[in-house]
Amino acid sequence: MQTLFVLRGGLAVRFNKTLSSFAVAFLALGFVAAQDRSTGNSTGAIKGKVRVETGNPAGVTVLIRRGDSEVGRVTTDKNGEFVTTRLQPGLYGLTFRKPGLSIGTIENIEVKAGKTRSLGDRLVLTIDEGSIAFIRGSVFNGDGRSVANAKVELAKVQEDGSVKKIDGRITTETGTFVFRLSPETAKYRVTAKSAAGEPVSKDVEIDGAAVYRVALSLVIPAPAPK
Repeated sequence: MQTLFVLRGGLAVRFNKTLSSFAVAFLALGFVAAQDRSTGNSTGAIKGKVRVETGNPAGVTVLIRRGDSEVGRVTTDKNGEFVTTRLQPGLYGLTFRKPGLSIGTIENIEVKAGKTRSLGDRLVLTIDEGSIAFIRGSVFNGDGRSVANAKVELAKVQEDGSVKKIDGRITTETGTFVFRLSPETAKYRVTAKSAAGEPVSKDVEIDGAAVYRVALSLVIPAPAPK
């Protein structure tokens, strides 16, 4: 299902939804404030910056369309930025795609000769619920009983072995937790902590859209006798 919104100035932004995803969104705030800058030639350009709900903004494919024809494609850099040049004056549409993320489209982008149309940095692609990775887990004590209200932290293990914390949860009454992630290949470290006892960690390797399960057992000292 697709819904078309027309903003001031004639710029149309289309929100896409798939049957497997209830939350595919493409935020369009700030497009009406797009700036034109001189490129000094007879063709024009479009530039912008894509942000993602989770994962790395690099590698988003940007398809450039004119009418029903694709006239080019570029990919975003490590900062999510892109620029497409040598466009003849006229109206263009852009489609943004990356595995695990929603598909976003923008229509009616006017390109003028000698100008660069800037879409700003407020383009956001959310997770495609039908193609994401889940880390689901449970926290237990030494007796095998569920531990409620335990703190669970998620960190990404970098290539050099360092870790970067990216999320956190508190376990439910039944000791469970869940994290939603991009399906890109990566290693994550899940660490459970409680007010008493030492923290415990396990590494989980993600290599696609699936459910990855982990169980963490906390060693909680028995209360001192009265």
